[in-house]
Formats: sequence, C-alpha cells, structure tokens
Amino acid sequence: MAAAAVLSQSRRMRPSLEAIIQGEISTNGGSTTFDPEKHLAFTPPSKVYTMKDIDLDESIGVSPVAVSEPFPLFSQEAIHHMRAEVLSDKVWDNCQYSSNLAQCQLRGFAPEYAPFVYDTWKNPETLAIVSKIAGVDLVTEMDFEIGHVNISVKSERQKTEELAAFTEKTSREADEGVAGCPWEDDTPIVDWHTDSYPFVCVTMLSDCTTMIGGETALKTGTGEILKVRGPQMGCAVVLQGRYIEHQALRALGATERITMVTSFRPRCPVLPDDTVLTTVRPISDLSELYFQFSEYRLDILEERIRIQLKDLREKKRAGKKLNTEALKKFLKEQETFLAHMNTEMIEDEKVEKGTIDDSHRLASVTDRQKGKRARVE
Repeated sequence: MAAAAVLSQSRRMRPSLEAIIQGEISTNGGSTTFDPEKHLAFTPPSKVYTMKDIDLDESIGVSPVAVSEPFPLFSQEAIHHMRAEVLSDKVWDNCQYSSNLAQCQLRGFAPEYAPFVYDTWKNPETLAIVSKIAGVDLVTEMDFEIGHVNISVKSERQKTEELAAFTEKTSREADEGVAGCPWEDDTPIVDWHTDSYPFVCVTMLSDCTTMIGGETALKTGTGEILKVRGPQMGCAVVLQGRYIEHQALRALGATERITMVTSFRPRCPVLPDDTVLTTVRPISDLSELYFQFSEYRLDILEERIRIQLKDLREKKRAGKKLNTEALKKFLKEQETFLAHMNTEMIEDEKVEKGTIDDSHRLASVTDRQKGKRARVE
C-alpha cells in the first residue's frame, strides 16, 4: 500500500480534531467486551420504505427494502466505547483516508485497533436486528469494511456564523412570506454515490441535539429527491445503498458529524452478490481489500459448487436424466461471477489514490430520458 501519501495528509488534518477526542473514554486500561444486554438499545424503526415506495424496480437488489427511518440501536456507553476506539491515535495514524467524495474517512481499523467495534457488528444479536430491518439475512461484507467512519468538523466560530446566517435567512424569508422552506446546502459531507456493497447500517456517533440538517438524500426512480432525517446519537439507518443513489447532507448547529457505516451482504451463497470496489479501491489498503474480497467470493463459489454437486448426485441416484441446459446455465453464471471478480481487482499501480470516478452511480429513469444526471434542485 502506498501509505505515505495518505498518512501525511492525515497528520496535517489531525490538529483540527483534537477537541473531539478530548473527554472520550480511555481504552488504555484494557478493552471492553461487547455485551448485547448492556450495549444494545434497539427500538424498531417507525417506518421502513420499500423499493416500490421510492419508485424503483422491486426486482433490483437483494431485498424489497430500500431504507428505514432512524431507530435507536446502541446505548450511550456503547457509543462512547466506539468513539474511544475509532478516534484513537493508532487509528488516526494508520487508517485515515481522503477522496473526492469525502474529505475525512477512517477505515480498515477493525479488529486490530477497534476490537469493541468489531465484536459489536459480528454479534449475532446485532446481525439479527439489521437483517430483520433489511428483509434479508445478512452478514458483514468483510472485516475491512466494519466501521468505516465519515467525519466532518468545524470550529465553534464556524458553527456560530452558520447558525447566525441561517437565522437571518429564516427571518428574511418569513418577512417575504416564504417561511418554512427547509435549509439547503450544496456542499454535502459525502457527495452523490451508490455504495460498493448491497446494504449498509449508518450509525450516528455525534450528539445531534442542536443539529439542523444532516439528512440522507435519496434519488428516487423518477429522479426526485427523498430526504431521510439524520439519526440521533446511538441511532442508525439501514439502507440498500448499492442500488440507491444517495448523499449525506451537511449539518448546522454542531462542531462535528461523525457517522459509522458498516457494510453487509446476503448470507445465502446463491443470492446475487453485486459488490463492486469502485468507491473503496482508492481509499483502501489494496492488499488487504483484495485478499478479503477474494476470500469471501471464493467461499461463495465453493458453496455454490457444493450445492450444485449435491443436486447432481441426488438426481443421478434417483435415476433422473441430466438437465444439460440447467447445468450450462449454472456454469455460465459462475463464469460471470469470476469475470466480475477479476474486473474489480485492478492492478495496484493503476489505482489512483483518493480519486473515485462516476462508474458507481446509477442512472434514474428521468436521467436516462433526459440524457443527463439529475441534481438536487
């Protein structure tokens, strides 16, 4: 990995974040073990939107579920332990990345530097909660993607100036008779994108009590924009982000917005795996990313072959004739599976660190009709 360029930038960015780290629970005295009884505080979401609800084809994706409303997931103690791990010196010095989509990201730190975070997302009870909301049995995508963190910070002065500008704008619009217009911002924390992985669970690690904005904007099948309100501290949102174009909007009224994004894929090996590496190659240790990607994909292939071989043997013992057409269809699907895997593993020297192109984005019906990319109006 060409770490020098990444880490030199992280060290330049680090001083502005010192205030965040102060007051966190220290992990120097030993790690804390994740306890579902103590660290989960789950309450089901008030609503779960389907792909049909946002005018997307229900046949797209691995589940009919599109996105949930925010819901309580973790206790305050659990969030403090997560923050202590992901904001540690070791994580900052070894795991910070930046790209044209997001300026500050921490990733690839679990389990080495964040055992509590790792155990949290690997726990069967946590997986059961996320799977139930997603409408499909899920497992974590791979260890490198456990706990990807997006960070946006500002000074107290910037916070005060932004709030003053917002108050002035609100008062002016009230005088002009257009009160009630939501605050809009054209500088998102994470720009328009689709995720590399089927599902994500986005957890808020910041206190959002005074925050204005910070929603997740989703592009519907008609090109319109649906905003899902941002979660409060300890709350989460489940999103089928591989198949829905979205962005994280900036927020006012807080000096920080820290979210943890954990990625998931279907547990069942025969379900489609549409994972791509487009958005993660430029911000990853490629050796580790490619190993973990290869490992789980080859595990899937192995299990598919075992299932197919068992089926062939059982039908042979039952005296049934071989279905040549079905077998060739299976073999073609595995050829496509391997070809896709090979395509995603671009040679290290051809990967431009920090630069993510638009190939991950999905064109909506409106975009295709107009021949251009839709925007937030």
